[in-house]
Amino acid sequence: MKPADIAHLHSISAPSLSPDGDRAVFAVTRPDLEEDAYLGSLWSVPTDGSEQPRKLTRGDRDNAPAYSPDGRWIAFLRPDEDKRPQIHVLPADGGEPWKITDHPLGAGAFSWSPDSARLAYNARVPEEKRYVDGTPDQEPPRRITALKYRVDNLGFTNDRRQHVFVSAPIDPSGEAGEPVQVTDGDYDHGRPVWTPDGTALVFEAALHEGRDTDLASDVWACAPEAGAEPRRITRGVLSVGAVSLSEDGATVYFLGDELGPELVDFAGRVTGLWSVPFDGSEEPRRMTATEDPRLGVGPQSTARGVLVAGENRGAVELYLISPGGVRTTLLGGHVEVQGFDHAGGVTVAVASGVHDSGELYVITEDGTRALTSFADEALSPLTPTELTTRTADGNEVHGWLVVPEGEGPHPVVLMIHGGPFAQYGWQLFDETQVYAAAGYAVLYCNPRGSSGYGQEHGRAVIGSVGAVTSVDVLAFLDKALEDDRLDASRVGVMGGSHGGFMTSWIAAHHGERFRAAISERAVNAIESFHGASDIGFFFPEPLYGPPQNWAKESPLTYADQIDKPFLIIHSEQDWRCPLEQAQRQYVALKRRGHETEMLLFPGEGHELSRSGLPSHRVARFEAVLDWWARYL
Repeated sequence: MKPADIAHLHSISAPSLSPDGDRAVFAVTRPDLEEDAYLGSLWSVPTDGSEQPRKLTRGDRDNAPAYSPDGRWIAFLRPDEDKRPQIHVLPADGGEPWKITDHPLGAGAFSWSPDSARLAYNARVPEEKRYVDGTPDQEPPRRITALKYRVDNLGFTNDRRQHVFVSAPIDPSGEAGEPVQVTDGDYDHGRPVWTPDGTALVFEAALHEGRDTDLASDVWACAPEAGAEPRRITRGVLSVGAVSLSEDGATVYFLGDELGPELVDFAGRVTGLWSVPFDGSEEPRRMTATEDPRLGVGPQSTARGVLVAGENRGAVELYLISPGGVRTTLLGGHVEVQGFDHAGGVTVAVASGVHDSGELYVITEDGTRALTSFADEALSPLTPTELTTRTADGNEVHGWLVVPEGEGPHPVVLMIHGGPFAQYGWQLFDETQVYAAAGYAVLYCNPRGSSGYGQEHGRAVIGSVGAVTSVDVLAFLDKALEDDRLDASRVGVMGGSHGGFMTSWIAAHHGERFRAAISERAVNAIESFHGASDIGFFFPEPLYGPPQNWAKESPLTYADQIDKPFLIIHSEQDWRCPLEQAQRQYVALKRRGHETEMLLFPGEGHELSRSGLPSHRVARFEAVLDWWARYL
């Protein structure tokens, strides 16, 4: 796979089933290097596999489709002339879509009312004279009075809060009426979901007094009308994610994290499935354990239980959780489930594997059957080999090795993921494929601190992130280097975000193992990260320990020990790990004459390597390959 071959990779949105389960609708999106954008349209396929998928829309940026409960309509997001997503509605049996929202900053996540007459959705409401006239440099100054006022890849939030709206009744003539703004105030509100009887909306939000200094959020309910007073359903001690309701509306299911007594202890917490009565009469009940898979997609209630997807040893599997908390795997193994839906007794899911970036599957009692085959035959991905080893203290380290074609011995690239509470997994990973195609053996693993292996594993690095993670990563490297196809004398290390932190740390503490390093979007100096990052005010202490430990835990402290060529890659608009983190590392190395370079990408945020402009993603790959060609 060459850098420009990212144009051959597709992604499939979360699917939506017709009420009878006979058809699924979804969006297919690909990077387009000529347009330098991500282009996609809506597609449909029968779930019995009797027909090939067919394209539904002629738009090139359509996404997030959802069938109405009566099956007549498909709502989806399409950018307007100002490139802001607006909700459109398409007749399910064919015809032209029409726009039903016209918000100055676009519309977001939505859900259909049970009678298919209206949509509840999110939209950001800008302050007067902001974000609307194309001259941001001439806007009035922002008055900041809170800690939570901006988010990476979005920008400022304190002057454009996300609220809940309800559309006017669906009118096929295209004459959209005025929507009703249901919520207001200086708060952000999550995706609204209708109760089965249509009398209320349920959503997650942090509306409590301490919301600016803790991480708690709650499930709320209110009537779908202007000025409705929200009612809190949970008890203010959890971080609440996506919400769903039982078929009778009596129970709310949600994904949630425990936060400790101070409501800020997030590090390594395994997200679980919770339930709570809609009337709020009881405490929320956790339905999955802290050593179970970390849940991240869903929930969706069905007659048999709740569907959720979770991380498990590099996989993302689809589970059915019974009312008693029994977990059944519906789609598992070497897959990464990205989205799913259930209707009419039919379950479909989008899942990727090591040879494709995602296909749609129908899940039956007889097994799983693919409904799509969008994988581009121009790609011939190399297959990763699963490896495990143990550290001297007995900890198992699990990961993968991708070896290039040819006899070798091949130079080696050790990759370290971000997070740290995240995981590498069973997917077609453009990073590994591009480097392996260029002749490098690629190693990547899930050391302590990673997700997918339980809460004890995730929290094992607290207070000693660099040192503990290094033990696992280097043990995995030693195991891989037992393969005589790998050249132990030519090894490089790289990673982004927490992986950049670890690259800086390992280059300083274990530089004798490597010839060169590439650190991307890294945390290097915890003290300045504390004040500059969008999450800095709460992130460091639960993970790195108290402030008096931050210098000891910061890679920048040890920059004078780095003696190998060191490339720094960063984005100018990164607010998660701000640019100053790269600049401080660069200056520390450059002032002592060390061999270092810094590559900056304009207009990009923290997600450059995953969702940046296609041209920037290609340029980044080319820079990485150039660096390795020089030093490995």
